[in-house]
Amino acid sequence: MKNRKIRGLIIVLVLLVTAYFFAPLVVPNLPTFWTTKSLKLGLDLQGGSQIQLEVDFSELELPEKEKEDAIKTAYQIIRNRIDQFGVAEPIIQRIGTTNRIILQLPGLKDPSRAKNLIGKTAMLEFKLLAEADQIEEAITTLDKYLQENLEDYEYLNEFADRDVEEVIDVLESEDEEEMEEEEEELTIFTNLTTNEDDMPMTVDYRNIAILKRLLEDNKFQAAVPAGLQIAIGKEDKNDPYKARPVYVLKKRAEITGKYLDKAQTKIGQGYAPKDQGPYILLTFNKSGAKKFKTITGQNIDKRLAILLDDIVYIAPTIQSRIPNGEARITGQFTIEEVQDLVIVLNAGSLPAPVNIIEERTVGPTLGDDSIRAGIMAAIIGMSLIFLFMAIYYGLSGLIADIAVVVNMMFIIAVLTMFEATLTMPGIAGMILTVGMAVDANVIIFERIRENLKLGKTVRTAVDGGFSRALVTILDANITTLITALVLYQFGTGAIKGFAVTLSIGIIGSMFASIILVKAIFDGFITNTVKDKLSI
Repeated sequence: MKNRKIRGLIIVLVLLVTAYFFAPLVVPNLPTFWTTKSLKLGLDLQGGSQIQLEVDFSELELPEKEKEDAIKTAYQIIRNRIDQFGVAEPIIQRIGTTNRIILQLPGLKDPSRAKNLIGKTAMLEFKLLAEADQIEEAITTLDKYLQENLEDYEYLNEFADRDVEEVIDVLESEDEEEMEEEEEELTIFTNLTTNEDDMPMTVDYRNIAILKRLLEDNKFQAAVPAGLQIAIGKEDKNDPYKARPVYVLKKRAEITGKYLDKAQTKIGQGYAPKDQGPYILLTFNKSGAKKFKTITGQNIDKRLAILLDDIVYIAPTIQSRIPNGEARITGQFTIEEVQDLVIVLNAGSLPAPVNIIEERTVGPTLGDDSIRAGIMAAIIGMSLIFLFMAIYYGLSGLIADIAVVVNMMFIIAVLTMFEATLTMPGIAGMILTVGMAVDANVIIFERIRENLKLGKTVRTAVDGGFSRALVTILDANITTLITALVLYQFGTGAIKGFAVTLSIGIIGSMFASIILVKAIFDGFITNTVKDKLSI
């Protein structure tokens, strides 16, 4: 009696949990206390992106062991970034022993954002702005260099011509010798870094690509005065066509990202616009905090630029010494931009360049077709099994059919509860589980039939049938469960999805066949006098 109460309690608990997580899939607008979890679909069912990456060693001379370590490091950093990115159940796997990595990102609506995130290096640096006289010297030097080497920079002719035309307009009445003297004073770099509103050290949107090209030129970089660096400011997301600031910085970094302990996404609540919206809070480690305190203490009233990958995000004036080792990166950020930057900063820099060599997109329509095909296969398979069981085993077959339905609901509910992902191989695992669940009932029913043929009472035949079949069922299911666990451990991608669904199905099958069906049989036999059994 006590065992039956425990069994009844287990059945009620399992059915309640199953109903709790399965109901949202079929019943809309449930009460607020109901679970908000939903069944996640894999790339093959809901669409998304598949990206194949290759760790590029073409410009790095490394021994094989260091290459292997670099690939493992790149794999882990990419995994960390994607996990924090928020894609539901991404699949990240290395292709054998090669330097290639495959990403499957189900449901991703903006693959370009993920691609940018994967390849970022996120070199964090804090650099002081140059002094006024150094800035003036740098501009004069670069103007002179471009004037003397204009033949190497044909794409800058428009900035030279603009100045020449102005000189011609003003000096029409002067002699040729004076005009030639003016032509020698071309200010190409000044023109490039002065926007339409005559704001110096600012580059118009249409000229940003030109300035970037110039900054990537090795000869131009060699012409920049020693110890200085030219850098462009961050794009304003609220107005991407707005002119961007240009900075002259001291080349030596005062502090770098290696001293960073963590980066966090924060939302400002201040009254001033600069104190509102999302921003990044940087916290340095112990040695970094000490270094930062010294830097801020020695450079009060000077501007300290914060750069990520040579882009100046903010260049605030140091107003006082900062002893707590914290710094803010503020500006016109979107929340997604802040989150992406925080992910990259926390995950670290890639040890080698990572190239995207293949990209595939699975559309939602193809996913819908796969779902329909999978559901149709499941319905046809289950219908044939249900019909066979009902015809061959009568009322007992119908009881087995109920157990199979409960088992299917149990699988879906557990997948939802653990927020696992259902894929096409997973659907195949569910269909296979239906066959295994029926197989267990077939073994039990045949044992009961044998007992009835021997002249045993219905109750004795049922008890004997379940007890004799128990060992066989446990052996078959446990060996299959071990196989599924091995597949999950050593398999990748779709194989893991199949293994997860199959494992849940095996557990559900044993519950349905051994516990639930036995409880139903006991209920019929205990509460009514049975001389015959429809089996």
